[in-house]
Amino acid sequence: MKNSILQFCFIFYCLFNAGNSSAQMIKTKAPKRPSGQQDVLRMACAPIKTVRVAFIGLGMRGSDAVRRMTYIDGVEIIALCDMVAANTKASNETLKERGFPQALEFVGEDAWRKVTALPNVDLVYVCTDWLNHAKIGVQAMKDGKHVVIEVPGALTMDEIWELINTSEKTRKHCMQLENCVYDFFELTTLNMAQQGLFGELLHAEGSYIHNLEPYWGEYWNNWRLDYNQKHRGDIYPTHGMGPACLALNIHRGDKMNYLVSMDTKVVSIPAFIKEQKGQDLLDFKNGDHTTTMIRTQNGKTIEIQHNVATPRPYTRMYQLTGTKGFANKYPYEGYALDSKLVSKDMNPNGLNFSAHSYVSEGLKDSLMAKYKHPIVRDIEAKSKEVGGHGGMDYIMDYRLIHCLQNGLPLDMDVYDLAEWSCLGALTEISLNNNSAPVEIPDFTRGGWMNYKVVEFSK
Repeated sequence: MKNSILQFCFIFYCLFNAGNSSAQMIKTKAPKRPSGQQDVLRMACAPIKTVRVAFIGLGMRGSDAVRRMTYIDGVEIIALCDMVAANTKASNETLKERGFPQALEFVGEDAWRKVTALPNVDLVYVCTDWLNHAKIGVQAMKDGKHVVIEVPGALTMDEIWELINTSEKTRKHCMQLENCVYDFFELTTLNMAQQGLFGELLHAEGSYIHNLEPYWGEYWNNWRLDYNQKHRGDIYPTHGMGPACLALNIHRGDKMNYLVSMDTKVVSIPAFIKEQKGQDLLDFKNGDHTTTMIRTQNGKTIEIQHNVATPRPYTRMYQLTGTKGFANKYPYEGYALDSKLVSKDMNPNGLNFSAHSYVSEGLKDSLMAKYKHPIVRDIEAKSKEVGGHGGMDYIMDYRLIHCLQNGLPLDMDVYDLAEWSCLGALTEISLNNNSAPVEIPDFTRGGWMNYKVVEFSK
C-alpha cells in the first residue's frame, strides 16, 4: 500500500510539472520602456550624402575595415583610434596608399571618448575587444553618432538594454557588424525562403565551430582567452544566430521565447596552454562544446553550437528545414526540395527527384542564379575583388553606407544585436542551473508583431 501511494505521488508530480513547465523556467528582467521612447524598428534617418567615419579598434578586424571602406564612394575617414600607436599609424599608411587624406590619430585607454565627441563624425565603427563594445556604442549615440559594433555587440543583459534604450532615446542607428548574414549562400538561401521554396520553415541551425589554437596569442592583452576562462556558455553566438534568425523572421512576426543550453566538460584549452606555455589555467569555465536549443513563439526551433577548443573543421553549420525543402551549407552546399516546387524553366526535362537527397549540382547552380539576392547582383564581383572573408565583409560595409546615404533603414537593428548577443549571458544562466530553460526577453517590447518579414531596403 505504501509503495502504491509513493508511485501515485511520483506520477502526479511528473504530470503536474509536465503541464506546468513554465513554473520551472528562469525568468529574465525586461524593463519597461522609458516614458517618451518608441521602438526603432525599420527606423530611417536623414540621408547623409558623405558619411564621415571614425574607427575605434584597429587590430585584426578594424584595420581591414579601414581598407575596405576606401573602396566605397561617398566615405570620408576622419579618425583612427587604438590602444597601440603602431596600429593607428599602419591604418593611416593604408589610407595614404589608397589616396585618402590622413586621418586624426587617437591613442590610449580612454582616447575613444575624444573620438565619439568629435563634431565632424557621422558614424563610429567599433572593433575593440568585447569588453568595450557596449560602452563605446552607448556613448557614441549619446554624442549624436550612428554606431556599428563588432560581434558580439554586448556581453551582459544590462549592456543590451542600455544599447536598446539609448538607440530608442537618441533615434540613432546601432547595428551589429554581423558579416555572416551577407555571405553569398546565406543571402541566396534567405531569398529562396522568402519566396516559399522551402515551404514553411520550422527549424534552423547555426554554429561557430573554429579551433582557435593558432590564434590565442594574437589577441591584444589576451582578452579573448581570458573571457573563455571566466565565462561559461555560448559567448560567441552571432555568426550562427544571424542567418538563422533572419530566415525565421525573428522580431518580424515571431520572437524567441526560451532557451536550454548544455555543455561538455573542460579539457582542450587548458591542456593546450599547459603544453605550449607551461601555464595552468585554473578554474577554467567554458566547456569544450556548447549546444543551445531555442523555441519561438510560433513553434519554430533553433539549434546553436559553440566550439573553439577541439580540432574540428571550421563550420557555421547553417541549415534550414522546411515543410517542402532543406538547405545546408557545411560541409556540403546543397538543397533538397520537393520536385513540385521547382518550376519548369528550372527543370526543363521534368526530372523526378526526391527530397531524400540533394538536387544535382546543375540544378543547384540554376537555383542560386535565379534566387540570387537583389542586394548583391550589382556588387558581387566588386565584393570578391575587395574581399574580407570572401567578400561578405565588403557587402556588409557597402550596405551600411548605402542605407545611410539614402536615408533607409539598416538591414540589421539594435534588436538583432540584442537577440543574437543575449545567448552569451542567458546560456551561462542555463548551464549554471543544470540546463534549466531560461526566458528570452522580448527586446522589441511588443513591436515584433508589427512586421512580418525581413526586409533589406533597396
